[in-house]
Amino acid sequence: MDAKEFKQRYYPFHPRLYRVAYALLNHTEDAEDILQEAYCKLWLKRDELTGIRQPEAFCVTLVKNLCMDFLRASGDRKGREPEKRPAIPFEVTPESELESREQVKHIESLIDRLPEKQRIVIQMRGFGDCSLEEIETATGESAANVRVLLSRARKTLREMLQKP
Repeated sequence: MDAKEFKQRYYPFHPRLYRVAYALLNHTEDAEDILQEAYCKLWLKRDELTGIRQPEAFCVTLVKNLCMDFLRASGDRKGREPEKRPAIPFEVTPESELESREQVKHIESLIDRLPEKQRIVIQMRGFGDCSLEEIETATGESAANVRVLLSRARKTLREMLQKP
């Protein structure tokens, strides 16, 4: 496989792969590093990839595995702040912007307290804008289990938000 064919076959998956990596790592530079590593691995094995029937699913699984390896190698990453996600207030006033930021921080802290699988699924769905099929492929969970994890995560978050 030459470079042109490689680009045509694998670069269209880039936005989806980035969303998966970002949802799992919650950090732009780390997600970009993982994608670079994934493309390097794909390029080095390009001649062995011709028999893959579902290259997109293969790439999502590769990125997921690289992210999981990265998270295991870096421990719990307590010293590193997750990136702040932008809040979009209805009326932009200093007070409403501050309130929105505080609400986002609060929700992010609640998400961080969820069990790992629920946290990953809710981040991929909510912040990574991944479809259920993408989440299923990335996590290795069945479609039914992904829906259950999402439902439980949302229920737990609602309960946490209702507590004073």
